[in-house]
Amino acid sequence: MGKKLLFFILYFGVVPLVISFLALPLMGKFEMLMETLLSVLIAGGGLAGFFVSKKLLSSCQLKGYIALIPLPLTYTAVLWAVFMLINGGFYGADSWLFYCIFHIAYAPIYFVAMFGGEGRLFLWAPLAYELSFAIGVVIAAASRKVQFASVFNMRKQLLSILAVFLFAIGTGSAVHWYRSQTVLPSYGFKYAGGYSSTDLTPYDVTNPNNKLPKLNTKSTFIITNPMEMPVLDGAEAAFPVYSAFANATYENIHQLMGNGREIVSFMNTIYAYERLLSGEVDIYFGAEPSKEQREMAKKAGKELVMTPIGKEAFVFFVNPKNEVDSLKVSEIKGIYSGEIKNWSKLGGDSEKIIAFQRPKNSGSQTLLEKIMGETKIMKPLKEDVPEGMGGIIEQVADYRNYQNAVGFSFRFFATGMKENPDIKLLAINGIEPSSENIASGKYPFTATLYAITLKDNPNPNIQPFLDWMQGPQGQDLVKKVGYIKLTQ
Repeated sequence: MGKKLLFFILYFGVVPLVISFLALPLMGKFEMLMETLLSVLIAGGGLAGFFVSKKLLSSCQLKGYIALIPLPLTYTAVLWAVFMLINGGFYGADSWLFYCIFHIAYAPIYFVAMFGGEGRLFLWAPLAYELSFAIGVVIAAASRKVQFASVFNMRKQLLSILAVFLFAIGTGSAVHWYRSQTVLPSYGFKYAGGYSSTDLTPYDVTNPNNKLPKLNTKSTFIITNPMEMPVLDGAEAAFPVYSAFANATYENIHQLMGNGREIVSFMNTIYAYERLLSGEVDIYFGAEPSKEQREMAKKAGKELVMTPIGKEAFVFFVNPKNEVDSLKVSEIKGIYSGEIKNWSKLGGDSEKIIAFQRPKNSGSQTLLEKIMGETKIMKPLKEDVPEGMGGIIEQVADYRNYQNAVGFSFRFFATGMKENPDIKLLAINGIEPSSENIASGKYPFTATLYAITLKDNPNPNIQPFLDWMQGPQGQDLVKKVGYIKLTQ
C-alpha cells in the first residue's frame, strides 16, 4: 500500500508540478496560453507514463499498478463537476481557489490561468496530463506484448470507475451547457480608451489626422480662457459631436489637451453622468438619463438642464441573411420580454432568437426600457471577460453578428462610428430609419441628443455655448458629424 501511495504522489503530484513550472517560461503571451500549456502537459504526461511503464515492466510490477491509472482521471472529473455545480459554471468565482488547493500539483498553471482568464484549464490541464500518462503506459506495455490479465480480472471495478468518470464529466458539461444559453465566451475585444467599445482616435481633438468636421467660417463663439472652458464628457456615440464642438470653439485646444488638461474627456455614459453630478464635468452629452440616473440627481440635490442639440434614431439590426426586414413595436416587446423566442414567429427561419442588450443605465438600454414600458425585460446575455491580472468578470455581452441575433444602438454609432456593413437596420412598423423619417419624426424611435448641465453651475460660458450649439454653426457640425439637425 505504501509503494502505491508513493506512486501516486510521485507521478500525479511531483511530476505534474515540475512540468507545470517548466511550462511557464514557454508560455509567451496569453493569446497562446491554452495551446502552450496543454501541449507541454500532453508531452510530459506521455513521456512520464511511457518511462514508468518501462520501469515497472523491468521489475515485473506493471500488472499491480496499471489498474490504478484511471483513478486520477476520475478524481479530476468529480472534483471539477462538484465545483461547476457550486459556481454555476462561472470560472471567475473565488471558490475555484479551493479547487486549486485540491489540485495543488497544477498550482503554477492555475495561477497563470486565473490571470489570463482561461478557466477551461481547471479541467483540461490535469486531464491532458492524466490521459497522456495513461496512453504512455498502454503504448509501452503494448510494445512488450504484456498480457493485461490483472486488468480484466478487475473489470467490474474499472467499469465502476469509468461510470463515475463519465457521470462527473456529463454533470459538469450539463452545467456548462446551461450557462452557455445565457453567458457567452468573451470575444477578447480590447477596449480603446479604457471604456470604449470602438476606436475613438479618429474623433480625438489631439489627433492631427482626426476626421472631425470643420466649419466653413470662423466660429462666432470662442472661449480663450482655459479655466473657463467647460469640461465635456458623455456617451460613446456622442463623442464625435462634442469633440467637434470643442475643436471649433476652444482656442488652442490641441495644445491644452497635449499638456494634460482633460477638457474633452470620455468615460462612457454611466461614469460620465456620475462625473456631471459630482462637478468634475460641466456638460454631459447623450440621450435622456435613465430613471435611476434621475433619482441620483434628485438625491444629490441637483437640477438637470436638458438642452436638445440634435436628433437621432434608435435602431434595431440583424444579420443581412435574416429574412425579417421589419418589426412591430409589439414584436420588439415580445422579443425582449422573452415571449417570442423563435424567428419563425416573425416570418423568418426556424431559429432561436439571440437578443443582445446593453449595460444598465447606458443610453441605448435606457431607451429600450422606455419602449418596453411596463413590460418586464428578460435577463441580458452575459459574457465572461478576461481581465488580465484581475481574472474573469461577467458583464453584459456586446453584440455579435450571428445569423439569428438581434441588437440595438443609435443609428450613427451602428452605421458611422462603428460601421458594420454586415448588419441590416430594421424598419419599425414598416418605417425605415432614414434621415427624412427621423427629421420628420415619422420613424417611431426618434431620439433626442442632449447637452445636459446642472442648473447651479457657475461657469459663465455654459449658456452661451449651449445657445451656439443650437444655432446655425453648432447645427452645421451636428449634421456633418452624422446626426440630424433639430430643424431641417
